[in-house]
Amino acid sequence: MIQTALSGVITASIIGFSSLTPIQAQFEPQILSSRSISLDNRQINKPLNDIYKDNILLNLVYMTGLVSDTAQIDWDSIRRNQFAYEFKLKPGETFAFHDSVLDQYKDKVVKTTNSHFNAQEGYKSDGYLYGMGVCHFASVIHWAALDAGLDSVAPSNHDFAVIREVPKEYGVAIYSEAGKSVSSARQNLYITNNKDSEVTFKFEYDSANLKVSVLK
Repeated sequence: MIQTALSGVITASIIGFSSLTPIQAQFEPQILSSRSISLDNRQINKPLNDIYKDNILLNLVYMTGLVSDTAQIDWDSIRRNQFAYEFKLKPGETFAFHDSVLDQYKDKVVKTTNSHFNAQEGYKSDGYLYGMGVCHFASVIHWAALDAGLDSVAPSNHDFAVIREVPKEYGVAIYSEAGKSVSSARQNLYITNNKDSEVTFKFEYDSANLKVSVLK
């Protein structure tokens, strides 16, 4: 077992199966889909790319639930460490990217990224908006979910701007602002497990690439 720690905040365990017996192999998770993006290829301009990359990594850290405020953010550790994280959805359960949700999902959402992508949570700005880059994160999740055959709904497409390495049809526009629940709910991502068994979303970061896999 190889363990990596994120400054005492996140501990991710990656278990390598080097010698599976026939019995073990029967219980190896089935990979339904796997999609990845390079966090070094979000924007051509490096300073701007670094803002996008930092915001995506911060969003992932908030998703774990182990970071809840800016006092716990250690940028050096977030950028340096490789780590993995996963969550599960039971049949009928829904993941929403943030907590302003459409009425039809209010009783189904069991998981969000625990974040609102603002300055108060430590997100960075490109001079126009805070949290630039989280749409890229949502889009690769949406892509993996659809490829896995899950019910993934993005009411607002990101067709107003290119998301590198993600086909246009999978682009997701994300927005969350207090007091604007209607517009925020429409700029969200909703993934419902429509299968008859539990599914797992696995996120892996290797210091350059972010991979999202769906397993059953």
